[in-house]
Amino acid sequence: MSIGDLPTSGAGPPTGLDAYVRSFLSCLRAAGYTEKTLEDRRRPLSAFVDWLAKRQVSIGDVDESQVAAFLRRLKRGRQVARRSLRGFLVHLRREAGGEASPPPCLDQAPGATLSAAYVDYLRNERGLTEQSVSVYLPFIRAFLAAGASSTGEVSPAAMGADDVRRFLLSRARGQCTESTRLCATSLRSFLRFLFLRGKTALDLSFAIPKVSKTRLASIPAVLSPDEVEQILLAADRPTPSGRRDHAILLLLARLGLRAGEVVTLDLGDIHWRTGEILVRRKGRFLDRLPLPADVGKALALYVQQGRGSSSSRRVFLRIQAPHVGLTGPASVGHVVRKALDRAAVPRRCRCAAHLFRHSLATRMIRHGASLPEIAEVLRHRSLSTTGIYAKVAFETLRGVARPWPSSGGDR
Repeated sequence: MSIGDLPTSGAGPPTGLDAYVRSFLSCLRAAGYTEKTLEDRRRPLSAFVDWLAKRQVSIGDVDESQVAAFLRRLKRGRQVARRSLRGFLVHLRREAGGEASPPPCLDQAPGATLSAAYVDYLRNERGLTEQSVSVYLPFIRAFLAAGASSTGEVSPAAMGADDVRRFLLSRARGQCTESTRLCATSLRSFLRFLFLRGKTALDLSFAIPKVSKTRLASIPAVLSPDEVEQILLAADRPTPSGRRDHAILLLLARLGLRAGEVVTLDLGDIHWRTGEILVRRKGRFLDRLPLPADVGKALALYVQQGRGSSSSRRVFLRIQAPHVGLTGPASVGHVVRKALDRAAVPRRCRCAAHLFRHSLATRMIRHGASLPEIAEVLRHRSLSTTGIYAKVAFETLRGVARPWPSSGGDR
């Protein structure tokens, strides 16, 4: 039986898998995928439909078991086929109105169901933002993968304090202190979740040691005012990606936004008439900031001539399909690193996006701004967070530093 021989219904949703394939490809086309990509997706989908038809599998029985069996038969192109079929199953379940029985979880990684429940807990019970969830989840997936059995099963009841500490120590090797601290925080949260859900008899979160981090131990890496302007001027503004990147860089340089705040910026957050911008910062707080003229001009140029059409309300979208919002703060970091390379400015730290934030605060303090004023501009909740910038006021510090004792002087 060929694709065209599959039955369709005259009313309601189509019952032939070929019709669902066509509607799925139409959705991809509307999302901005190129015709070449659509053709690459069409081939494994058509082969999968033919394979199902020969085995007389109904729509209601299509699930991951058939996908896995089909993929095992492929000798090449398995990665593209897996990606295509995974998206097709999501589309099929949505369009079929529940005819296809949903599996426990699309993700086949060890402990996928457990990690999905944890994400739901973070969002709905703990009230964490998507940015925080995206930070926690990779550590938890790695932890579950490390504790999985040979069959891929994860048993929380079998976890012990030694297993937790062993994983943390293995992750800490070769990593910076901040990465290790985030890993410990994520594990502590996840283990507390397991205990609250009755998955473990003991609260293993107490087995996570505190990660030592000396406050104000280093001087923040900064860019000089000339380097900031050099980076802004080097943006390739005639292209859509250049317009987007230039607007992002101006938000970082002029307003000192965090990378996550740039990612979550919504079209409705820009108040053009009043010249203001609404920023969603950490802790679900909202801040209303003035919109400088050059930042507003760059945003307007990108929205009108670079952003394109999309159902997403996020201001900044991916350049490649699907044209949805940026995936996370790492995307902004990539934009900054690319801009640094284009302007031939050397990289100074891992947190590339924070370079502009540090530079803005440093420029303010060297022009006589007080720490409370800097804290207000950077929207710090605690003045102690702003204290690190006191270390960059070198000329001021010289006035309070005691002279170095000379040889033979009084003790």
